[in-house]
Amino acid sequence: MSKKSVAFILNLHLPYVRHLEYPRFLEEDWLYESISESYLPMLRMLYKLREEKVPYSLTISISPTIMCMLTDEALQNRFNSYLELNRELGEKEIVRCAAEQPEFLEMAQFYLDQLKQNLTDFNDLYRGNILEGFKSLEASGHLELITTAATHAFLPLYQEYPTAINAQVELAIQAFLTTFGHVPKGFWLPECGYYPGLEETLKSHGITWFQVASQSMLLSPDKVRYGDYRPIRCPNGVAAFPRDYQATSLVWSNTSGYPCDRNYREFYRDIGYDLPMEYIGEYIHEPEVRVFTGFKYWAITGNTDQKHPYDRSAAQKKIVEHAHNFLFNLKRKGDVLSASMGKDPLYTLCFDAELFGHWWFEGVDWLEQVLVLSGREEEEVTLVTPSSFMAKEGETFQVARPAFSSWGAGGYSSVWLDGSNAWTYRHIHKAIERMEELAVRFSDQISLKQRFLNQAAREVLLAMASDWPFILYNKTSSEYAQKRLTDHLRNFNVVYGNMCKNAVNTEWLVKAEKRDILFPDIDYNIFNPER
Repeated sequence: MSKKSVAFILNLHLPYVRHLEYPRFLEEDWLYESISESYLPMLRMLYKLREEKVPYSLTISISPTIMCMLTDEALQNRFNSYLELNRELGEKEIVRCAAEQPEFLEMAQFYLDQLKQNLTDFNDLYRGNILEGFKSLEASGHLELITTAATHAFLPLYQEYPTAINAQVELAIQAFLTTFGHVPKGFWLPECGYYPGLEETLKSHGITWFQVASQSMLLSPDKVRYGDYRPIRCPNGVAAFPRDYQATSLVWSNTSGYPCDRNYREFYRDIGYDLPMEYIGEYIHEPEVRVFTGFKYWAITGNTDQKHPYDRSAAQKKIVEHAHNFLFNLKRKGDVLSASMGKDPLYTLCFDAELFGHWWFEGVDWLEQVLVLSGREEEEVTLVTPSSFMAKEGETFQVARPAFSSWGAGGYSSVWLDGSNAWTYRHIHKAIERMEELAVRFSDQISLKQRFLNQAAREVLLAMASDWPFILYNKTSSEYAQKRLTDHLRNFNVVYGNMCKNAVNTEWLVKAEKRDILFPDIDYNIFNPER
């Protein structure tokens, strides 16, 4: 019986958001929601399957910015406060629902139980650092851990600045090595953004494979024999794993994917927006800024404001149905592909990890079902990692050249470069050029000047993050994204202006280093094009 191989690659990434100057900060909730609703539930599920001896293999990319935030004691403490506050709300909800809306009582209890379990796992099992959970699963052979660009920059828009590209890759691998004790074999290209030649930088840092969008094969200058259903080797030997658009769309589609099912939980309907201010006020942000609390009681129902109460038992039945449907589609398509290709296909499926549990409430349970079903001996679908697939079949990969592409709308750069965000690049590019200038003029500095220049390099890297143009494009937290961009550029100019006068603003530097604790071992000479 032939086997259809599936490589799940999940990317854990959030922008670097750390504002200890405020008691609570709205955008820090991005991190806390992801830990509480995605990362901890996913770890629980993976640990459970390991204990039950269910065989599975997944690849997880962890960005350097999320590594930094997850290991930061200050943010760990603030996450604990977030959980405690929400547990208090959960206890209030049990009382309120029992008296006023008993149809929601089951879900209120579910949320409260999950919050309590999160507190136990976070503090007792992981001692505040959930990366230890991923390390354990890697050590037992269930995960392949990799990383992505230092600040998740959309690399094709910086290809004219090889020092900046190299800095994004080198610092990412350095952060991964410091955190996990080894160099990753794979590298997640942010937003699947690839341009010809990028593989040379990856190879120089020991990377053996990366993922790309499906168009990179379809538009290749070479005739790619197996399309999206087998990896290829670039001429320099680094393997490219093309994302299967059709199989991914079964899950990740705004209009027809599994998460759109009317039985699943509605994401946007939350008591933070529904309940009176006198009840919910202390659990949202000052001054009366309504936010998601995680307490959501309604099903998607359809394109209407008249939602039906969420029925967890009905949703669980759908999860099983959708897991079977997913594997059925892979097998049916795989039989056709195997016959036409003369080889069994590999489906490379790439997702943001936050889709599972946070955006798609049932996503972790769905993934569990897929892992359990595919782990059965008689199943025709088997889970692999890119590295394990390369070890087994790498010699058979076709040599070909991927084309410029991304997984964004239209397949190129339009999400990260359009009328809403194009203005940012002339400023970021100028900052990169000036950073190179500083690295050449003041090479190998020590003491305060070295720290001052290191901070300048951090500011450039943080300005390069793909998150800011993405937010501007989607018009979600545009004011915050614009402020972050302009702040990083302004901060860089503080260093540039002072260094042009051969001076250091020590007071400013100390505050900046306390604010931005990521990349503690950064060396600004990484931006020196002459080194």
